[in-house]
Amino acid sequence: MKATPNILTEFKAFTLQTKIAEVKSFFKENTYSHFPIVNNEKLVGLISETDIQGIYEDENTLTEYKDLFKFFFIEEHTNFLEILNAFAINETNLAPVITKEQIYIGYYDLIDILHIYNNSPFLSNEGTIIILEKEIRDYSFSEICQIVESNNGKVLGIFISKTTPSTVTITLKFNASEVNEIIQSFRRFDYHVLSKHKEDFLLEELKERTDYLQKYLNI
Repeated sequence: MKATPNILTEFKAFTLQTKIAEVKSFFKENTYSHFPIVNNEKLVGLISETDIQGIYEDENTLTEYKDLFKFFFIEEHTNFLEILNAFAINETNLAPVITKEQIYIGYYDLIDILHIYNNSPFLSNEGTIIILEKEIRDYSFSEICQIVESNNGKVLGIFISKTTPSTVTITLKFNASEVNEIIQSFRRFDYHVLSKHKEDFLLEELKERTDYLQKYLNI
């Protein structure tokens, strides 16, 4: 999945000579958390909306506040998951894009990147989403795919959604005509099924037994 066509150039980057008043005006009119600063076409950092509000000398220029600059970026042709990771790590809704020579070429907007994710087969295609948990030392992506495929299913996507020192939580999406068979197969391989599914016959059986026991106790 590629995001390169989504590099934006609508707003020009700040320079070291940009006045604080101009930067404040930009953030007032836009909802970005950060914006890039360039010098001789190269990225030198980003200034955040929060930090700029703490500066009261509006006629000063950005060059006098280099200690406030953040420095993060995404290289051109970086894969989609690394782009998402960069947004998350830096807690930003904008990330500058540079070439290997550190030449600034534009920026990514988080909303555009999330639209790409929303249109991916993992979300757009119909299928069953199941959440699994297993000991972190015992899980295997190849085993998960094999369980689905051996039951005539097709994996649409899989990712680790949570980890602890001892366990891993995995979100899986697949297509299959016999969802229950796949669910029970995961249990046989010691995966804990965290999500609830109407096709899960085991849960339905347990519910029936609980209802029967309750009825017996009420006699």
